[in-house]
Amino acid sequence: MITQRIEPSQLSRVIIIGTVLSVLTLADCRQRQRPLYIVIPKSQANVFWQAIHAGAAAAAREGSVDIEWNAPAVETDYARQIAIVDDAINRHVDGIEVVPSDRTALVGAIHRARQAGIPVSVIDSGVNSEEYVSFVATDNYQGGVLASKRMAEILGRQGEVAIVAALPGAASAVEREQGFKDKLAKETPQIKIVAFQYGMADRAKSLAVSEDILTAHPGLAGIFASNEPSTIGAVQAVKSRGLAGKVEIVGFDTSPSLVDDLRAHTIDSLVLQDPFRIGYTGLKVLLDKRAGRNPPPRITLPPVLVTSDHAEAPQFQNLLHPEVQLP
Repeated sequence: MITQRIEPSQLSRVIIIGTVLSVLTLADCRQRQRPLYIVIPKSQANVFWQAIHAGAAAAAREGSVDIEWNAPAVETDYARQIAIVDDAINRHVDGIEVVPSDRTALVGAIHRARQAGIPVSVIDSGVNSEEYVSFVATDNYQGGVLASKRMAEILGRQGEVAIVAALPGAASAVEREQGFKDKLAKETPQIKIVAFQYGMADRAKSLAVSEDILTAHPGLAGIFASNEPSTIGAVQAVKSRGLAGKVEIVGFDTSPSLVDDLRAHTIDSLVLQDPFRIGYTGLKVLLDKRAGRNPPPRITLPPVLVTSDHAEAPQFQNLLHPEVQLP
């Protein structure tokens, strides 16, 4: 067996560094005046995540607790999201509300939180684990079904369509895409899915793959885009080719530009969620758990499809324009 001799000076440095880190961690815990919860979405870039932040902040204010908000710059940075969770565990926070970027990548981090006695709520997108208090999400499969039914209606139940997908492993988008495909195959087989490409939850990449699809399939009749960046990319591609109104778009989620395109009939319809309510409920279940109550293991919220003809309807405005201002 080979051993490495540690000089006294090296050992002293290791001890000092370890002591400093321990002191900082303890100081972080002792300086808190109120319980601290961490909210970790997939990224911080779009309206959906901002509305989740606002919802969690509203629940925190009601519960007299503090929250911190942290996320990777892009949804594909799984390592960064894991590091944020691990940092929260090392700081011994009172709870973690997280949107897993990938169904499997975050399983180990959630397990470590459970071992540390830190409750976790998983929101919006699923994970291959049951080591959480509650899973709070839209019925994403049903959202895909709604999109499929609308596409069949506007295309007269025939034609070629494409799917601009989010990214592999993103459970929420995968469910939407599967719901769309299953419903078409079961009830409208005359509509053929001729292309399926990932936009990687990025607007520029979604634009590029949408342009590739339009080039390869000049007879394309419709596009289903399964999240906000993919919808924005698809719309930009259709507009740049002068195909607005000729290639029908059914998208998912909202943003100010998507609402404008919906009103202009460039987008036929959007499947909408309630991100404020998701963020609020995701923190509320953690507060209930802290209070000794047992929240349900799964809370499912219904999706809503809004067409361009109903973009101004009062009952849809809170979904088209979700609350993003922090209380």
